[in-house]
Amino acid sequence: MVHDTRLTQELRSLLFDQRVATLGSLNQDGTPMVSMVPFAISPVDPCLVIHVSGLAAHTANLLARPAVSLLVMRPELPGEPVHALSRATLEGRATLLVRDSASWSTCRASYLARFPEAEPMTELGDFMFIAIHLQGARQIAGFGSARSISTHELAQLLTDGNQTPSSF
Repeated sequence: MVHDTRLTQELRSLLFDQRVATLGSLNQDGTPMVSMVPFAISPVDPCLVIHVSGLAAHTANLLARPAVSLLVMRPELPGEPVHALSRATLEGRATLLVRDSASWSTCRASYLARFPEAEPMTELGDFMFIAIHLQGARQIAGFGSARSISTHELAQLLTDGNQTPSSF
């Protein structure tokens, strides 16, 4: 069994414990847009999975310009310094999943395992699953504790996520 560093353990915990990310996408005119997205983790692909409406501006952005960034962070705690909040900025590419394909089914199952209340929305025609394949990240785990993370390490972390006590 491979021993994880403290930073790897913290990143795994962050990604598997937090269920919401800030998604950064680019509008048609090149201006940035951020929005809140619930996300799940599919260890099979490995990727992050979001479920979005075709009516949302960020969906059009993702389909036209698939390069994205996501910020996942711990919540603020009273009396704790906000500058030391554990967080990760993830870089990736968004891919529309074809309804009823093997990837779609796998990602849907991962999403519903984390958000069972979303099941009725998966039947609506204007909603779709998007896989975000991570290409790198920057982790900040407190003051003086930062690092860049490779695509390979991220894929390994998402694949081995079942080692975390949290469900995804």
